[in-house]
Amino acid sequence: MASKRTEEMTSFIVMDVLERACALECEGKHIIHLEVGEPDFDTPACVKAAACKALEDGFTHYTHSLGIPELREAICAYYRDTYGVGVDPDQVVVTSGSSPAIFMTFAALLEPGDQVILSDPHYACYPNFIKFVGGEPVRVPVFEEDGFQYRPEAIEAKLSERTRAIFINSPSNPTGNLLSKARMQAIADMPPWIVSDEIYHGLVYEGKEHSILEFTDRAFVLNGFSKLFAMTGLRLGYLIAPKEFVRPIQKVHQNFFISANAMIQKAGIAALKESWKDVARMKRIYNERRIFMIRRLREMGLGITVEPTGAFYVFANARHISKDSYALAFDILEKACVGVTPGIDFGQHGEGYLRFSYANSMENIAEGMDRLEAYFKARK
Repeated sequence: MASKRTEEMTSFIVMDVLERACALECEGKHIIHLEVGEPDFDTPACVKAAACKALEDGFTHYTHSLGIPELREAICAYYRDTYGVGVDPDQVVVTSGSSPAIFMTFAALLEPGDQVILSDPHYACYPNFIKFVGGEPVRVPVFEEDGFQYRPEAIEAKLSERTRAIFINSPSNPTGNLLSKARMQAIADMPPWIVSDEIYHGLVYEGKEHSILEFTDRAFVLNGFSKLFAMTGLRLGYLIAPKEFVRPIQKVHQNFFISANAMIQKAGIAALKESWKDVARMKRIYNERRIFMIRRLREMGLGITVEPTGAFYVFANARHISKDSYALAFDILEKACVGVTPGIDFGQHGEGYLRFSYANSMENIAEGMDRLEAYFKARK
């Protein structure tokens, strides 16, 4: 028998959709992928060149468990220049993607039974990280009319003696919406630690994202290179932690992961120092796709009350079509050959919604929208 904690772990439904889509492709079907949140752009040339040079130079061994000093210093410079905050390189833990950073944060922060405030909807994997180390997710509904932002008073109503942390994600997956500066300040003023997933920072098309470190130093920042720099497969992330937590997190990293990939750490330096023209180009194209997708989805009658301005997602209300988003998403896949993610993947309050990713070419998005329009007309 497998362990209870793995038996109780929920599947990542978007991966179930993707795997069924792959099976259909093996049968000869042409699938438009709007389900997965992965940049379709190639990794910037300067990043690939730095990785190849590191490999050729023999930079292929273990590094310091916190990461190579040059990369940690570059991360600190990025946070200083972008947000005006001071971070000590010794507060930075370089990881193999942001997922290990999430795991290690909660491993160091939570005792069994400790609670973590979590928005609903939320990134599908968050509750599993929390529960795996013995914590308890406490869900706070967020609403379409608020742009899926936390209401501070709703968080306060859920606080208890067991509340250890409040988890924020702005820009958000699945909604693509941002927390306002005022709401971030209100959350930062609350007693628990703040855990801020900033993996979609830089992918903001209207307004400005804010790091939690602008408001408090009682915070853990999760970030990485996958989304902004189109480096998903290279697996490079990092964690910025309060100084008193760095050594405990470092011990977890040493035991479970040893260190991040050596040559990819060199690539991360190139990303932070040399790739901004590539990032600007990707952002411009993402924004064109965002505007196009929002317009087409609204024309089909899907609900988008507050336009998403970050990440590469549109979280659209389809409750008038079906209150079973899982069945609807798989029906769309089978009949329209378009992969979309059911809202239930992101929590009970996401039920009835569909998440669409515009991390695909405009040509494919346009074809996907045409297929969806025909599918919805056929349902009437």
